[in-house]
Amino acid sequence: MEFAQRALRDVTLFPLWLDSKSAPPVEPQLIGRTRADLLIVGGGFTGLWAAILAKEADPVRDVVLIEAGKVAYGASGRPGAIVSTSLMHGLQNAARIFPDDIHELERLGQDNMAGFLDTLERHKIDAQQTWGGELTVAIGDKRIPEIVEEYKLHKQYGHDVELLDKKQVQAQVNSPLYSGAAWNKKLSGTVHPAMLAWGLKSTALKLGVRLHEMTPMEAIDDRGDHLVVKTHDGDITTPKVLLCTNAYAAGHKHIKRRVVGIRDRIIATEPLNREQLERIGWQNRQGVYDTRTQLNYTRMTKDNRITFGGRLSYYYDGDTDPKGDRLVAPYHRLAGAFHKTFPQLEDIRFSHAWSGPIALTTRMAVHFQNYHGGRVIWAGGYSGFGVSTSRFGAKIGLAKLDHLDLPELKLDFATTMPNRIPPEPFRWLGSKITLYALDTADEKGGWRHAWLKFVHALGFPI
Repeated sequence: MEFAQRALRDVTLFPLWLDSKSAPPVEPQLIGRTRADLLIVGGGFTGLWAAILAKEADPVRDVVLIEAGKVAYGASGRPGAIVSTSLMHGLQNAARIFPDDIHELERLGQDNMAGFLDTLERHKIDAQQTWGGELTVAIGDKRIPEIVEEYKLHKQYGHDVELLDKKQVQAQVNSPLYSGAAWNKKLSGTVHPAMLAWGLKSTALKLGVRLHEMTPMEAIDDRGDHLVVKTHDGDITTPKVLLCTNAYAAGHKHIKRRVVGIRDRIIATEPLNREQLERIGWQNRQGVYDTRTQLNYTRMTKDNRITFGGRLSYYYDGDTDPKGDRLVAPYHRLAGAFHKTFPQLEDIRFSHAWSGPIALTTRMAVHFQNYHGGRVIWAGGYSGFGVSTSRFGAKIGLAKLDHLDLPELKLDFATTMPNRIPPEPFRWLGSKITLYALDTADEKGGWRHAWLKFVHALGFPI
C-alpha cells in the first residue's frame, strides 16, 4: 500500500493515449436532415474500420458515420492495445467455443492481420506499431502446464512460437514472478490505440466518409421501406445501419441481454530512464499476458513507459462513466500487483490511470445481432481483444448487412449468438461475487475456486 500511495500520488486520471497534442480537430455535429446509403453508429475501431472497408469496396457508396462523443474517446482510446491474429479471444477460447471451425478461424485471423497491416502501409498510418510478438507468461511453477498447453496449441496451428523456461523469459522481461512463457512471434505486437484510431479517422475522411462527432443517436424509427435514425439535432434516412457500439450497447434495448459492460483499469508509468530500462530488459517490447486468476497485461510504449492493466470491476447496469473510477483509490490494488511484478522499479511513478469498458459475453468473442429484419446489425463483444479483431467484426457486420455470399458467414460464429445473461440486479450481484473471487482466489483459495468453476460452467471462461 505504501508503494501504491507514493507512486500514484501525482497521477492524472485520464488515458495516457488520449493525453496528446496529436489529437485531430473534432468533426462538426450533424444538424438537420440527411440521407445515406449506409449509416454507421459509433466512432471507435469497429465503426472506423467499417467506414473504410465500405468505401474501399464501393467508392460511390454514401457512407455516414456518427459518434456520440469524440472519435477514440470511448473504449478505443483506452486499451492496452496488444494485437494478434486471434479473432476469438485467443486460441484456447477459440478451441472452446468453435472447435470445428478453428482451422478456418486461424486462416481468417491471418488474413485479417494482413489486411490490418496493408491498410496502415497504404494509408501511411503511424500507430507506433511494434511487432515484437506477444508473451503469455506463467506466474509461478504451478502455472507452467498452462503455458505448455498454450505453446502446443499455437504450434499445432502453425504459429512461430517458442517455449521459454524461467531463465529465458526473465532474459526477455525481468520479472521475478515469471516462471516460463510461450512467445508467439509473428503478426503480433502493440500499437498506440489513439493514434491508430485517429489515423483511421483521417483515412475515412479522405475516402469520402461523412463523419459527425458529438452526434448521439437517440432512436431508430422503422418506416417499412427505410429507417430514420434520430440524433440529438437531426436525423438520417437510410436503408441500412451498422451498430458499432460494443460495450455501450446503444441501438436496441435487447443488445444488453447478451452483453455485460465490464470496466478494465490501466496504469502507466512515467518514461523509464536508461538505468531503469537496464533493470527491466524487454528489448523486444512484446505485449505480455500473465496467468494470474485476475490476469494482468503489460507492455512497453515507444517513449519507454510501462502500461499495466487488468483489474476488472463492474458498476450497476454497466455504467460506462462511473464516478468511482475517477478516484485514485481503485487503482491501489493494480499498483500493488505492478510492484510485485517489477519490484526493482521501486522508484517509479505513475503518470496516468484510467478505466475503459469491455463488452463481456459468455463467448468472450465477437458476435452479431440482427434487428429490424436484418437491416440493422450490431457487431461487438470483443471482451478486450478488439483492437485488431474489430477490423474483422466490421467486415463480417458489413457482409451480413449487405447479404454477401461469403463462406465465413456460414460458420457457427456468424450464425449463432452467445447465451443470455441474467438482468439486474442478479447481474450486479453475480459480478460482485465473481470479481471478488478473482481478486482473492490465488491467495485464499477455498470457496472462490468452486465459485469460479461454477461461473465457468455457465459459459464465462474466466
